[in-house]
Amino acid sequence: MIVAKIVGTVVATRKDERLVSNKLLVARPIDPSGKPEGSYLVAVDTVDAGFGETVLIVSGSSARMASGMKDCPVDAAIVGIIDTIHVAGLTTELNGQANERASEPTRAVPASERREESEGRTPSE
Repeated sequence: MIVAKIVGTVVATRKDERLVSNKLLVARPIDPSGKPEGSYLVAVDTVDAGFGETVLIVSGSSARMASGMKDCPVDAAIVGIIDTIHVAGLTTELNGQANERASEPTRAVPASERREESEGRTPSE
């Protein structure tokens, strides 16, 4: 599975008939902290994702198992919209919502800061 940010759309007026009515989105893989990595890819959207959202993408034969993709000529499918990623003491708030700030970088929150916020204190206290 690939974690990626939606960065654009693809319009193809002529395409395989099995792809008609499917939304194609351009995604850029990101690491767990939200930094871009790797090449752009085009994926079929099965979850109604939008620009700026962080998504979960499956590729290869798994993409053809996604909802409505059986026997479709796809190599990548968006199967989830990610809200937060937790990795070894680091939480990345990815929001999962397209908004005006979609082009802003995500904010990695150290575990110590999350504890302070949950206890009602500000990180500087």
